[in-house]
Amino acid sequence: MNETKGTYVSRVLFGAAYYPEYHPSDLLKTDLDLMAEARFSVIRVGESVWSTWEPENGRFNLDWLQPTLDGAHERGIGVILGTPTYAVPPWLARQYPEIAGERGSGRRIPWGARQEMDFTHPAYRFHAERIIRRVVERYAGHPAVIGFQVDNEPGPELLHNHGVFQRFVDHLRDRYGDVETLNEEWGLVYWSHRLSTWADLWTPDGNAQPQYEQAWRRFQAEQVTEFIAWQADIVREYARPDQFVTTCISYDRPGVADDELTRRLDVTAGNPYYAMQDGLALPAGQSGPQQWATHDTWAFYLSADRMFASRQEPFLVTETNAQAIGPSWMNHPAYDGQWRQAAWALVSRGANMIEYWQWRTLVFGTETYWGGVLPHSGRPGRVYREIARIGAELETAGELVAGLIPDADVAMLYSIPSNWALTAQPALALPDGGPDRRSYQGIFDPFYRGAFEAGLQVRVLHAAQAVAAEPGELAARHPVVVAAGLYAADDATLDWLSAYASAGGHLVLGPRTAYADHEARARREVQPARLAEPAGVSYDEFSNLPADLPVQATPGSPLRLPSDAAGTRWADGVHAEDAEVLAGYRHPHFGRWAAVTTRPYGAGRITYVGTIPNPGMATALFRWLVPDAGSWGGMPAGVTSTGAVTADGRRLRFLHNWTWQEVAVPAPTAVRDVLAGADHAAGAELRLGPWDVRVLLEMP
Repeated sequence: MNETKGTYVSRVLFGAAYYPEYHPSDLLKTDLDLMAEARFSVIRVGESVWSTWEPENGRFNLDWLQPTLDGAHERGIGVILGTPTYAVPPWLARQYPEIAGERGSGRRIPWGARQEMDFTHPAYRFHAERIIRRVVERYAGHPAVIGFQVDNEPGPELLHNHGVFQRFVDHLRDRYGDVETLNEEWGLVYWSHRLSTWADLWTPDGNAQPQYEQAWRRFQAEQVTEFIAWQADIVREYARPDQFVTTCISYDRPGVADDELTRRLDVTAGNPYYAMQDGLALPAGQSGPQQWATHDTWAFYLSADRMFASRQEPFLVTETNAQAIGPSWMNHPAYDGQWRQAAWALVSRGANMIEYWQWRTLVFGTETYWGGVLPHSGRPGRVYREIARIGAELETAGELVAGLIPDADVAMLYSIPSNWALTAQPALALPDGGPDRRSYQGIFDPFYRGAFEAGLQVRVLHAAQAVAAEPGELAARHPVVVAAGLYAADDATLDWLSAYASAGGHLVLGPRTAYADHEARARREVQPARLAEPAGVSYDEFSNLPADLPVQATPGSPLRLPSDAAGTRWADGVHAEDAEVLAGYRHPHFGRWAAVTTRPYGAGRITYVGTIPNPGMATALFRWLVPDAGSWGGMPAGVTSTGAVTADGRRLRFLHNWTWQEVAVPAPTAVRDVLAGADHAAGAELRLGPWDVRVLLEMP
């Protein structure tokens, strides 16, 4: 993070989204006083109420926020000011019906929720720019404003509007040059889809061609990226040098390519929501698919690591659970201590701000039961007390925990193009036999979970970020790199993977990796394409698995598998041609194939995993990949240990107890308890209560 962008880099900001416009004005002083008592240092305001800023076309009301900003400044609370562009006012929808977004050609999104508009439409852009300029010009100079959030959770829709489609055609013309090239690249000879002119290109509504879908998803993400960059550029015309510009990302949105989206911003900001209560218990049960709110501790950590991955640097949390988060039938507020655990877990993975959604629980509207720090009554209760404790602890820790770089025992390559491709042509099936549109996550997530449950820390790298590094340099920094589900990749990426292994890295390949090229076309080479010879394996068939397939280690294998180890959902028919077989299947048919192989390659090694491992198998795999978890390895059941490097190069250790039982952890080195101010010698017993956390500074 650029250190010129505000004093917030010297501390972890702490606060909540605050909407004084939703509540009686006489509550403002009470609210701000309670925030100050809870050690709040930031609030986010203004992003949801365009119709308040501009009640009628061209009639502006810009002064209503002044008392909030003045009061925040008096109490030393910084303000992130949002642009209100994601929720259009009724008058704009009424006067310009043509700005309505379309989920299918000619099928408008009904107005009445939010983000119903075609954000590329010139009429919308005119009014959006006008309100951005008026609001930001009015408040950019206010001393409380430390930064700006443009828009809010962009990319929820794939827009099918006529103008969007016509720009898509222009985009293809620019990318491919002529229709004959497009015909060749997309294989449009199939089903008589060959184009004779650009006018022949059909709209995406009924499209079944995967190469079209890949280009369409890439184009949609580019529109979102351009829209956010456009807003950021406007805001920067008014912003001071010390004010940052960001947007808040919901990472599950279909229109978001987060690595590209954040490139034009000053800092990543995201909204990690998660299941509370037993959703954070360890050990975790059999997880189902993750959604916008994660379930299980490993998935919560993955959401933090995804945010760090966007720019490979510390990030801001713009929204996370205060009370129960969700509709009126989802009410599971945290157990005592879980708010602390979640906040410190996010900080340990690089969060430079923890901001709750929201301060006061609403008494009206769609999100009436998305609980805030204060309940409907407004009286501070258990939630307020728990969150105030975190504020006090962050104040005690101070600059020590700001700008942390989390440790990484392994790196995992993340591929948004592969996600798009496996959404269009899912590899995995749902229990009812239908397509699993979350097939990419269905492959990627079990490997991440295995690393987490092996006590390892993961650095998520976008594939393009990895390839931008010199293979030997990355091998030295990340000795183990996992590429699972890397389905859509160009030749240069696959060649980089083999170069990484040759330079000394341990490359772990998983199902569907290297199967298709950058256009999501299945490759004609022996699979895994361009990596079969370096890996010493090949396969020419694969199978979905309707039930788990038991996996066992081969005699003499260094891979120590538990008795319940199994492959799930998928199996490649792997032939070990010049590789050591580490594990195979216990099955009369699948037993002919290898489940896990390994082979030295150059100065490194390539391991091939031909199935999606269940938790037991995945954990054992990562314990073999990284046998030395460091001096803080071997934690008691239900306890996690993560590390990070401070801005001045010192080392922090975070211990979390995700159970109801008190546990004791021996300190392998001398530490100082950052929050309690106590020193402990090497070998001292560190006790953690139920749902407890310790922040420890390792002493030289």
